Amino acid sequence: MVNLVMDYDNEKKAIDDTKAGVKGLVDAGIVEIPKIFIRPAHELAEELNMPKSTLQVPVIDLSGIEVEDRRKKIVDEIREACEKWGFFQLINHGVPSSVLDGMIDVTHKFHEQDVEVKKEYYSNDQTRRVRYESNLDTYKVKGRSASWKDTLYIRGLVSGHIEPEEIPPVCRKTSLEYINHVIKLEEILLGLLSESLGLKPDHLKEVECDNRQALACHYAPACPQPELTLGTPKHTDVSFLTILLQDRHGGLQVLCDNQWADVTPIEHGLVVNIGDLLQILSNDKFVSSIHRVLAKNIGPRISVACFFQGDSTSHKMFGPIKELVSEENPPLYKEFLIADYVASFFTKPLDKTSLDLFRL
Repeated sequence: MVNLVMDYDNEKKAIDDTKAGVKGLVDAGIVEIPKIFIRPAHELAEELNMPKSTLQVPVIDLSGIEVEDRRKKIVDEIREACEKWGFFQLINHGVPSSVLDGMIDVTHKFHEQDVEVKKEYYSNDQTRRVRYESNLDTYKVKGRSASWKDTLYIRGLVSGHIEPEEIPPVCRKTSLEYINHVIKLEEILLGLLSESLGLKPDHLKEVECDNRQALACHYAPACPQPELTLGTPKHTDVSFLTILLQDRHGGLQVLCDNQWADVTPIEHGLVVNIGDLLQILSNDKFVSSIHRVLAKNIGPRISVACFFQGDSTSHKMFGPIKELVSEENPPLYKEFLIADYVASFFTKPLDKTSLDLFRL
C-alpha cells in the first residue's frame, strides 16, 4: 500500500510539474492512462453488475411562466422532479443560446491555449479565486482515483470578492455575461422551488441561498481507456443549487432507484440539480442525488457548472426551514455553519455522505 501511495504521489508530481493537465497527457500521445486515474478494483467489478436505467431525467419547459395556471403546472413538475430525482433539465429558460454557445466556446479556448499562457493559473490551492487544475488531489482527499478532466475554477463572482481582471482574458467577458444570466435564472428557480415547498415565493431568496457563486469550467479530453476511469466520481454537490451547461458529448449520469440514468444533452438546455444544503433546508422533501460523469473515447467534453453555495464566511446558522417542521415532521438535521459543512465534505469517511454527518 505504501508503494502504491508513493507511485501515486510520483505520478501526481510529474503531471503537476508539467502544468499541462490531463490534456497534456493526451497531447503527449499516451495509450495507457497513469495509475492515479484507474478506479479501485472493487469499483470496476461493481460496475459490471450495475443495471443501467432507461429512465430519463424530467424536462421542464419554463415558457409561459408568467401565466398563473401555467406557473402552477411548472411548480408541480419541479416538486415532483426534486422529490424523486433531485435533477431536471430546463428548456425555454431565458438564457440566450448565443450566451450558452459562447460559454462552451471560451471554456474550450482557455483549455486549448498554449501551456505557457495557462500555467500562471495552475494551482491546487483551493483558496485561490481563479485557478486551473487537474483534480489530482481527489485520490488523496477521498481515497478515490483522480478525475479525467482539467478545470478552470472562478469563485466569488458577483459577490464583491473578485475583480474581472483576475479572470483569464480569453474568457473574461463571456463568463461574466454568462453568470449574470444564470443568476437571473436562479432567482426565478428559487421562487419556483419555494412555492413547490409550500412557502412564499421569496422564502429561499431571503434565506440567502444565492449570495456566493462559483463556476467550474471542465475540459475532458478523449480518454484512451475510458472504461478504467471517470470524468467525475460519484458525489453529491455541496451547494444549495447547481446549474449545469453541457455540450453534446454527454456522460453525466444520476443515480435513481439504484440505477445509473443518463442525463442526455438537450441543445441549449440546462441541467439543474438540488445540492445537499437545499435537501437539508427542505428537511428531506427534496433530494440531493448522487451523480457522476463517465470518461469517453471521444472529446473533448466541455461542461460548465455554476454552484450556488452560500457564504462560507458567514456566521449564519442553517438547518431545516422552520415552516417545514412540526411534531409530526420533526427536524432531521442539526443546525450548522456552511464552513463546517464544506469542511466535512473533505474529511468524511468514504462510506458516509456529509448529509449523514449532520443528520439527527
